[in-house]
Amino acid sequence: MGITIRSMTIEDYPEVKELWQSIRGFGIRSIDDSEEGVRRFLARNPGISVVACQDGEIVGAILCGHDGRRGCLYHVCVKETNRRQGIGKAMVVFCMEALKKERINKVSLIAFTKNDVGNAFWKEIGWTKREDLNYYDFVLNEENITAFIR
Repeated sequence: MGITIRSMTIEDYPEVKELWQSIRGFGIRSIDDSEEGVRRFLARNPGISVVACQDGEIVGAILCGHDGRRGCLYHVCVKETNRRQGIGKAMVVFCMEALKKERINKVSLIAFTKNDVGNAFWKEIGWTKREDLNYYDFVLNEENITAFIR
C-alpha cells in the first residue's frame, strides 16, 4: 500500500477534479479549474505539479507553478482518509525540488483563514504566515465563478 508521488498530467484531470469535489470547503473556479484551464496551467509549468497515488487511485494533488521569480502552490489537497500519513509533505517536497531546479528561490501559497486543517498543516511543516502585507485581487473575468464544496 505504498504511496507514489509523480508529476501531474492532463490525463489525471478527471480524477483530480473528483478529489477536489470530495473535499468540504474546497473552492473550484469555473474557468481556471476546468480541464482547459488546468491544461493551460500544466503546459505553462511542465512537470512541477504533482499527484499522490495509492493502489492506482489519486489521493492527493498540488497545482504548482511559477512566474520566473516566485513559485506558488494551488489546490493542495489530500483525500480525507489519507491524511496524517506524510502525503501532503511529500508532495510539497516534490514541488519544492522541482522549483529549485527552475532556479526559483521563494514560494508562496494562499490558505483561507477558515481552513483550520490547512493552516495547521502549513505551520506544522515550517511555513511562515505573513503579517506584513495585504493580499489584493482584481477580477478580470466575472464568468470565472468559484463554487465551494459543501
